[in-house]
Amino acid sequence: MAPRAADSTVLAGARVVLPTGTVEDGRLAVEGARIAAAAPEDARTVDLTGHWVVPGFVDMHNHGGGGASFTSGTADEVLTGIRTHREHGTTTMVASTVTGEMDFLARRAGELSELVEQGDLAGIHFEGPFISPCRKGAHSEQLLRYPDPAEVRKLVDAARGAARMVTLATELPGGLDSVRLLAELGVIAAIGHTDATYAQTVEAIDAGATVATHLFNAMPPIAHREPGPITALLEDDRITVELINDGTHLHPAVLELAYRHKGAGRVALITDAMDAAGFGDGEYQLGPLAVEVRDGVARLVEGGSIAGSTLTLDTAFRRAVTLDRIPVEDVVRSISANPARLLGVDDRVGSLEPGKDADLVVLDEDFVLKGVMRRGEWIVEPKTA
Repeated sequence: MAPRAADSTVLAGARVVLPTGTVEDGRLAVEGARIAAAAPEDARTVDLTGHWVVPGFVDMHNHGGGGASFTSGTADEVLTGIRTHREHGTTTMVASTVTGEMDFLARRAGELSELVEQGDLAGIHFEGPFISPCRKGAHSEQLLRYPDPAEVRKLVDAARGAARMVTLATELPGGLDSVRLLAELGVIAAIGHTDATYAQTVEAIDAGATVATHLFNAMPPIAHREPGPITALLEDDRITVELINDGTHLHPAVLELAYRHKGAGRVALITDAMDAAGFGDGEYQLGPLAVEVRDGVARLVEGGSIAGSTLTLDTAFRRAVTLDRIPVEDVVRSISANPARLLGVDDRVGSLEPGKDADLVVLDEDFVLKGVMRRGEWIVEPKTA
């Protein structure tokens, strides 16, 4: 069924999660593409009794889905990946690239920036090539580079204002100067794929880094005499930590640890999804590297490193509430409000408030996705009696 404009619609009877808390038996008015303070008397009413209505999800770290790669796919393929994630509740997303040749990444940034200009993407995230060979994960070691500020600027400039985040191993030569440059340019400097010490990480935070790329993954673990980057990233209120809640990347106790130390206001749930998200098991490419997906887990064919995820954010939401026992309101902050704030789009998305885009997700009492609306159009229309 083709998406249908809401025009004047009232969603009634659901638990509606607002910035001020959850409203039981709530009413949410939609006028055209926006959330309204009220709706006319003749507005269509959708009875969502027994459901939840939460803001559309915002994914600030996503490499693809639906069989399509954001790093190498055509524009149509990228749109397929975007649609796949929208059907799972992600109404706003950034396209993340993986390590490649600098000229290729610059060209790719220009291509993806067109989709940002069209409103299909919220920006571009460069994950690599400025990362540590010691913690490269699913990145080609031959293509890694030191974070020379001139080269970092080349990628940012190639994105034509669409660059939102660059992941760096800030301990490498040029790392701190690159962090300062990104801060000046208004681009998020994210610490990740790093072999930094505790002290080096503190330096990077003081230089202007504000995000930890998939905390715990691709960085040294905490040790009692070497606290490492994780400790520094957890203890500093200037840092928001990305977490991949797919049951593979993180043990539930580690997820709880992050929430306990950071608080819900400094956690961003992400997918780090690759092509196979919403598509299935099989053989894929992540940049130049071959990946095999088996039972929903993506690993490099050579070496067996985890290669992103096949996660969608509706699954991350459901796990967080039902398995990890995180309060719904805290999950909403982590999956919508916080990433929207970091990306600088919280004036339009990330919460259910009058004047903002009518981006929302309908969940049943078991937190299974039943509906998705984006800018007033149903992507997935909930079935009502």
